[in-house]
Amino acid sequence: MEKESKIYIAGHRGMVGGAILRHLKEQGYSNIVVKTSKELDLRNQAAVNDFFDAEKPEYVFLAAAKVGGILANNTYRAEFIYDNLIMEANVIHASYCVGVKKLMFLGSSCIYPKMAPQPLKEEYLLTGPLEYTNEPYAIAKITGIKLCESYRDQYGCNFISVMPTNLYGIGDNYHPQNSHVLPALIRRFHEAKESNASDVTVWGSGSPKREFLYADDLAEACIFLMEKYNEKELVNVGTGSDLTIKELAEMVKEVVGYEGGLIFDASKPDGTPRKLMDVSKLNSFGWKYKTELKEGLTKAYEDFLKNK
Repeated sequence: MEKESKIYIAGHRGMVGGAILRHLKEQGYSNIVVKTSKELDLRNQAAVNDFFDAEKPEYVFLAAAKVGGILANNTYRAEFIYDNLIMEANVIHASYCVGVKKLMFLGSSCIYPKMAPQPLKEEYLLTGPLEYTNEPYAIAKITGIKLCESYRDQYGCNFISVMPTNLYGIGDNYHPQNSHVLPALIRRFHEAKESNASDVTVWGSGSPKREFLYADDLAEACIFLMEKYNEKELVNVGTGSDLTIKELAEMVKEVVGYEGGLIFDASKPDGTPRKLMDVSKLNSFGWKYKTELKEGLTKAYEDFLKNK
């Protein structure tokens, strides 16, 4: 990418797209195109085609998605598969039609089988059944990977796929029902602190292990890969280390400054037992994450306080 190349970020108001936008600007990229979902509904194929015909972007970061935690994924199963399928299909096809030089599709670590060996290597894709609670979302994301591969195979498109681990950071979603585990914990502990609640209940047993990557680190990885990586195979992006939900909850509790008790409701679903990414492929290219979890949590909580 040249500094003046026309770059379209789909999903720039989300946490990931927003981080990519910030980092591109910081690095001197000056010709960036963005549209809000009200200005451009990516589920509307005609509108997407008209936009691409008019703008003709050279590079596309496809970070737009309908996302949420276990409850949202399991409750809105039809919306999660339909919205994600239709958005990615429209953007990827339109990118092919106008001759986009390179597209990056952002997926999710939930694409891997529920009981896949740990850590998760890129080649484990489609080797076993998915976790039921987020299966529709995972299938949509797997389809995005296969769209990129298929447009590369048939038309020679330089479309690449990047699979981030669990993300958090500036501009996260703190919705009480639809957020992921980490922002949900930040909100819950903050509200408990404000109300002087005696304890906080966390879904599940606390034993599942999760890996968390600061969204600004992901943005740097995405720009790095957009400039350096041109292969068909997907690339994992993560830290390569994880911790239990119990350890995470205790760390969030400390960062927020909540002093009450902690209860785990084992009657609620745990989700996948472990989801640790194998990031040796990405590390071999010369990229490694920078932000340790406690530092990132502190920044995320500051952002929450500023915008709550």
